[in-house]
Amino acid sequence: MTLIQSIIIAIIEGITEFLPISSTGHMIIASTLMKINNDEFVKTFEICIQIGAIMAIMLMYVKKFLSGLNIYFKLMVAFLPTAIIGFLAYDIIKSYLFNPIVVATSLILGGIILIFIDQKVENQQTTVLEIESISYKNAFLIGLFQCISMIPGVSRAAATIIGGIFNGLNKKQATEFSFLLAVPTMLAASSYDLLKTNIHFNSQEIMILGLGLVIAFVTAWITVKFFLKFISHYGFKHFGYYRIVIGIIFLLFIKQL
Repeated sequence: MTLIQSIIIAIIEGITEFLPISSTGHMIIASTLMKINNDEFVKTFEICIQIGAIMAIMLMYVKKFLSGLNIYFKLMVAFLPTAIIGFLAYDIIKSYLFNPIVVATSLILGGIILIFIDQKVENQQTTVLEIESISYKNAFLIGLFQCISMIPGVSRAAATIIGGIFNGLNKKQATEFSFLLAVPTMLAASSYDLLKTNIHFNSQEIMILGLGLVIAFVTAWITVKFFLKFISHYGFKHFGYYRIVIGIIFLLFIKQL
C-alpha cells in the first residue's frame, strides 16, 4: 500500500463509516480497483482508520456518554446479538462473504430497501423523547438488525437505522442511536481483529497508520455533521439511489476483470 492509496482508503472510511452505504463495501471496491494486496499491514491499517472514525463519534457525543449508565446498558443490550453471532461466524464471514460480488449485490438490495424505508419514515412520529429512554426490548431488536450488516455491502449504519425506524424511532433518533451503537460494535470488532493480526511494522508504516487514523477521524467528524443535516431535509432515499448505481457499476466492472 502506497501513501496515496492509504490516504484514499482513510478518506473513504471516514466518509462511509456512518453513512448507510457500507464502508466495508466501499473499501473492498477501492482496494480492488487500486489492486491493493490484503496483507497484514493493510488489515491493520483498516482497523486503525476504523478506530479514528470511532473516536470522532465518541468526542461528538461525549455528553451522552457522560450522562449516566443508562445509555451504556441500552447499547450493551443492542450489541449482544452482534457479539454472539459475530464471534461464532467470524471465520465463515471473512472467508466466504468478503468478495466483490457479495458487496455489489448487497449494495443494490440495500439501496432498494432504503428507498422504501424513506417513504415509511417520512411522517413517522416517535414516542421516545430521548434515545436514552429506548426500551431494552427495542434496543435488542435493533441489535438483531445490526447482525445483518455482517454481510459486506449491507452497511452497519443502514441496518441499525432501519432497525431503529421499525422500532418506532424517527429518522434523527434512529441515526443517532446507530452512531452510538457503532462505538461498542466497532471497538469490539477492531480489538478482535487486532488480536488476530501480527503487528511488526517499520517507522514508515507506523507513520502511515497514524496519518490514516487522523484522516479518518477528521473526515468522519465532517461527514456525520453533514449527514444529520442532510437527512432532516432529504431523508434516506438519495443514499438508496447511490447504492443502486454504485452496485450496478461495480457489477459491470467485475465482469471485465
